[in-house]
Amino acid sequence: MTRSSVQGENTLKGASDAPGRAETTVESADGTEGTEGEAGSTSAAGTPGTDDGDGGAEAVRRRPRAGRRALRWTAVTLAVLIVGTASAGYLYYEHLNDNIKKVPLNLGDSKVAPPTPNAAGQTPLNILVIGSDARDSEENQKLGGARETFGSTPLADVQMLVHLSADRSNMSVVSMPRDTLVEIPRCTDPDDGEVYPASEGRTMTNQSLGHGGPGCTVATWQELTGIHIDHFMMVDFAGVVSMADAVGGVPVCVDANIHSRDGQGHGSGLKLEKGTHPIKGEQALQWLRTRYGFEDGSDLARAKAQHMYLNSMVRTLRENATLSSPNKLRRLAEEATGALTVDPGLDTVKKLYDLSNELRGVKPERITMTTMPNRYVGARVEPTEDAEQLFRLVREDIALDGKDAKKKASDDEPKVSDDPAAADDEIAVRVRNGTRTDRLGLARGRATTVAGLLVEQGFAKAVADSSVLPSESLTVVRYPTADLEGDAQRVAKSLGIPTSSVHRSTDVSGVTLVVGADWREGTAYKAPAADDKTPDSAKALNGGDESACMHVNPAFTWS
Repeated sequence: MTRSSVQGENTLKGASDAPGRAETTVESADGTEGTEGEAGSTSAAGTPGTDDGDGGAEAVRRRPRAGRRALRWTAVTLAVLIVGTASAGYLYYEHLNDNIKKVPLNLGDSKVAPPTPNAAGQTPLNILVIGSDARDSEENQKLGGARETFGSTPLADVQMLVHLSADRSNMSVVSMPRDTLVEIPRCTDPDDGEVYPASEGRTMTNQSLGHGGPGCTVATWQELTGIHIDHFMMVDFAGVVSMADAVGGVPVCVDANIHSRDGQGHGSGLKLEKGTHPIKGEQALQWLRTRYGFEDGSDLARAKAQHMYLNSMVRTLRENATLSSPNKLRRLAEEATGALTVDPGLDTVKKLYDLSNELRGVKPERITMTTMPNRYVGARVEPTEDAEQLFRLVREDIALDGKDAKKKASDDEPKVSDDPAAADDEIAVRVRNGTRTDRLGLARGRATTVAGLLVEQGFAKAVADSSVLPSESLTVVRYPTADLEGDAQRVAKSLGIPTSSVHRSTDVSGVTLVVGADWREGTAYKAPAADDKTPDSAKALNGGDESACMHVNPAFTWS
């Protein structure tokens, strides 16, 4: 649903699919959108009104609302390029540094340990790119919506995790739909010390930004995925049009004439003839915002178009010298640094430039953009079992394009915890039955059976827990805090469950074994062969694919 990619040659690109000037939008507290003067209403509790202004309530039920601002990626490019190509001088350099806003990396209470270095001492790099819909300035308001939205709580409408492999050979991007239901952890605002309690149940992920800032969005991602995040970059609406112009035109393709406008005036206004055309400026924004006219008119189609655009941008920036003018670079650097909020680890142009050098060697053919696999829950979406598979591949630094060199089995197995396990008869274990799948019903009695196995092996405090019936494709052991990691690994070892299936999670209060669909019968667990394939439901798009072309809905074509 949204988010996409990184630029391999000179940098990350600032994300920003901000609304174009042809159609301003309004967003309510829950992130629904409407054309100005026709916005969807939202109650104090966040319940969508009867009209979202973009196709009605029925459209909201049918379509997840993805982030619409992928072009904000472009903003980061400017801050990186200015140091390497423009002779600006020390004072100007400091001026640009002062433009960059800095806030803490993680506002949550729990942390995720960084990955273990590989044999060469290298570690992966994970960067969360956040697109904010803040209407906190005149320019942001002009781009972002109606007058009544000025100063409203910002939403993290674009969320993309950029993963740079430990050996720096490949890059993966995982986009999360803005309407994904997640549990937002307890976060503390660094400015005023206000404590935002953990959400009661699940809520939309884009609301995490309003719980103290981008550091809470980082904390939410880490809680959900178990992935250690090293940095974040957040960009608002400002400067998007001029940055799109700076690229000098990005080729995009449509398989028929398209005009994104319906009889009620909904749509981005994009109008293109069939074929491949370079687009820039406002037209680029229209492309990135277009939903009416692409494929089924959903946010999934819009995300696909955004991924295509950003892949093409990566190739364009590698192949030409459009950004060679010092004056143009200075103007763009002003726009980029003024729109950026970062963590302290990226708070200078020099640090951003150093980051670009990390990314420089990745060829477009080794960049893979994906969307978190999801399913509908009413008008929202939730992660599926395939999402956990995608998160695992990122955690274990496995390339999503399938082109990793073959690893030894020992390379894939996580390190055994340094935390010593308690005596077996002192380890409390809850066993849950998670054998239900989309195609198979619950295998009865599995929690009781496996709890009995543990008791026979000396885990006297193992009990079956029927209060929660999760669904897990693979059997997994979870633990909430670092002091229980050794206990969790000891339980897994006793049953033959690999250490790679032991995960820290705040969803449990103690060591918890979930019997998955891979252990529906019998008393001996046989770990399935590792499946390191990117799920088809992640809709992976390779950065080197120059043949990609958007399918135009016949209702939005013209002759």
